Amino acid sequence: MKKYSKETAVGVFVVAGLIAIGYLTINLGDLGVLGKDKTYPLHAHFSNVTGLRSGGVVTMYGLQVGRVGRMTIDPSRQQARVELRIYHGVEIFDDAIASIKTEGLIGDKFISIDPGGSGTLLAAGQAIQDTESPADLMELISKYAFGDVKK
Repeated sequence: MKKYSKETAVGVFVVAGLIAIGYLTINLGDLGVLGKDKTYPLHAHFSNVTGLRSGGVVTMYGLQVGRVGRMTIDPSRQQARVELRIYHGVEIFDDAIASIKTEGLIGDKFISIDPGGSGTLLAAGQAIQDTESPADLMELISKYAFGDVKK
């Protein structure tokens, strides 16, 4: 009888641990399960999104204000369309500028937003019109190394 009580206690402990891990995964991962979506969508078009990944960070004033959503090709504009999942309460104006930047010299890519200040806020689903694609570091180095830089 004592053997079964130890096994039962271990089983209960394992199940409680799995429930705790699941809860933390959903809440810390911003998965939006059970109808709790804490973000609203915006999108932006870039000519080059090399190195940017879904789930990447969106910052404003150096603080995280959202995550990168889906990235697709917009055939009508011949550009990459990036969905931005912005946290509720963050205000972005229609003259905002979205730039793809790099953490450090060779770090991860992220999107930095200059929020603008025109007075007209962007609503969910609208687009940030002004964007800046990242500079291609390898192209710049090769131009410098092979003397193709113009003075």
